[in-house]
Amino acid sequence: MNAQFLRFLLTGGCAAAVNLASRYLLNTAMSFEWAVALAYLIGMATAYALARAFVFEASGRSKGAEFGRFAIVNLFALAFVWLISVGLAQIVFPAIGFVWHADDVAHLIGVLAPAVTSYFGHRWFTFARTAA
Repeated sequence: MNAQFLRFLLTGGCAAAVNLASRYLLNTAMSFEWAVALAYLIGMATAYALARAFVFEASGRSKGAEFGRFAIVNLFALAFVWLISVGLAQIVFPAIGFVWHADDVAHLIGVLAPAVTSYFGHRWFTFARTAA
């Protein structure tokens, strides 16, 4: 495992913790489905700041352009996270009788699922160096 991917996993873990904690707090005021989506956005902003500071070199684009590219990669990941989280919590876990913190476990699995694809998306698209 290379050092950059390890840093990505560590900073992603921090962003995932922000995502999970904010979903927990948001879930006190809204439905699980909305809380998952909004928490993802909070985690995404955290992930961008950490990835730019500790994982990837600046691409040569403006921060706004980089964040736009970061958001595109994460929109694909959001669909993945939401489908897995909600699918597990509302379909799979009830079908198998899993009830121990079902929403939390489903959301954790959903958040962890796109780690590898997101890394390559950010490496090859978000933070890819611009042609000089």
